[in-house]
Order: sequence, then structure tokens, then C-alpha cells
Amino acid sequence: MGCTVTTLEQFATLAGKEQGLVVVSTLRADATIQASLVNAGVMAHPLDGRSVLAFVTYGPVKLANLRARPQIAITVRSAWAWASVEGRAELIGPDDPADGVDAERLRRLLREVFTAAGGTHDNWAEYDRVMAEQRRCAVLVDPTRVYGSGQ
Repeated sequence: MGCTVTTLEQFATLAGKEQGLVVVSTLRADATIQASLVNAGVMAHPLDGRSVLAFVTYGPVKLANLRARPQIAITVRSAWAWASVEGRAELIGPDDPADGVDAERLRRLLREVFTAAGGTHDNWAEYDRVMAEQRRCAVLVDPTRVYGSGQ
């Protein structure tokens, strides 16, 4: 028998069954949807502690969409269970600075997001180097809706 998913914690439980793999959908300028697969996890917002859904990304398409139109939908499914989170994306990265987040705090934040999404790494120095080289950005989603059908 299924249950209704209505909380970020329920979403996180379902995503954990799929190693944090979720589909992120953003809105293009022409009002069509751009979707991609990322690893995401729930964590405390680095500035105020509220629970957010977070992932790390880079590249021009998703970030350009989110800078212009921060609305986002994130969906996970595991077997017949599924859940979606809708909200507004907040970007924190080298090209999207945030008050109170210097280069050292950004380095740690990218690690925190990665581990919240279930990631592990054998060489954190290498991870940090790649994140900086690729100008990776943390995407923090404050949920306005959480819905789905879990099992």
C-alpha cells in the first residue's frame, strides 16, 4: 500500500534508495523544459540552517536557466514510488557569490552538498581542485511543494 509523500525528509528517504539520483527540470527562455540527472540530498542551508534540497552543478545551460528563472522541479522515483520537490533555486558559487560565503566556505559547502547527496571521495584535495577548476556551483532549493506517492 502506498503513502503520500509530503515532506522533504520523505523525499530524501526515497532518493536515498536511488543513491541520490534525481531528475532536475529547469525552465528555458522559450518556456520549454530542460531536464538532467544529478545527485541531490537534503542538508541544512549554510547560512540559516533551514532544510533545503541541494546539488552541485556547472556548465552554461542549467545555471543560465536558474539565474534567469529560479523555478525548479526535482523528481525521484524508485520502483513505483515517486516524489517531486518544487521551489526556487538559490545559487552559491564562484560566479554566484553569497554574503557570508568566501572561497574557503564555498570549498567546504561543495563538499557538504556532495556528501549530503551520498557522495564519498578518496582524495578531497583532488575533489576541491576539480570543483574550483570547473567553477562548480551549489544549488540550494527551498521547497514550496513536496508531493508524490511513496511505498
